[in-house]
Amino acid sequence: MDMLKPDQLIVAFDGALRTVFASPHAARPYPAASAAEGDMNESERTHAAALMRVNHVGEVCAQALYSGQSLTSRNEAVRAELGHAAAEETDHLAWCEQRLTELGGRKSLLNPLWYGGAFGLGLVAGALGDKWNLGFLAETERQVEAHLDGHLQQLPEADARSRAVVEQMKTDEAKHAQTAVDHGGVPLPPPVKWAMRLAADVMRKTASRI
Repeated sequence: MDMLKPDQLIVAFDGALRTVFASPHAARPYPAASAAEGDMNESERTHAAALMRVNHVGEVCAQALYSGQSLTSRNEAVRAELGHAAAEETDHLAWCEQRLTELGGRKSLLNPLWYGGAFGLGLVAGALGDKWNLGFLAETERQVEAHLDGHLQQLPEADARSRAVVEQMKTDEAKHAQTAVDHGGVPLPPPVKWAMRLAADVMRKTASRI
C-alpha cells in the first residue's frame, strides 16, 4: 500500500467530524415527504425511533467504511465507485436523522466508537486489494439490505414515513451490492461473513438502546 498523503488524511478526518458531529444534507428529496404522519401511541413511537437510530448508526458506519476503503484502494475506478455510493449513503444519513427528529428520538451516544471501528475495517478491506475491497462492499450491502427488510416488518403499521425512508434505503443498498459485484467484487469466505453478521448484531442491539 502506498504511503497516505497528508491531504488524504485531512479529508478523511474532516469527513469523520462531519459524519459524527454535524447534520448532513441530502441531495435527493426526502422519501417520506408525501407520507402522512401515522397515529402511533408512545410505545410505537419509541420503538420506531429505536429502529431508526439503529439505521442511523448503520449509515454512520457506511460513511466510515467507504472512507477507509477509499484511502487504501489502489484503483481510481474503485475509489470513484466508493465515492458515488458514499454520496447516496449521505442521503440515507440525513433521512434517518430527520426521521429520528420527527419521532422525538436521538442519535446513538456511541457514534464516535461506531465510526472508528468501521473506519478501521474499511482500511483493512481496501489494503487487501480491489477484488476483496469490492467483495466486502457487496457483502456489507447485502447484509444491510436484509437488515432493512427486517425493519420493514418490525416498524409499526401506522408509521408510513419511516417505512418510506427504509424502503428507499433498501433499494439503494441492493444497487450498491450489484455494482460492486459488476466491478469485480468476489464472494467473501463464510467465516468472514459470519463475523460481519455477528458484529452487526452487536451493533444493532447496543444502538437500539444507547
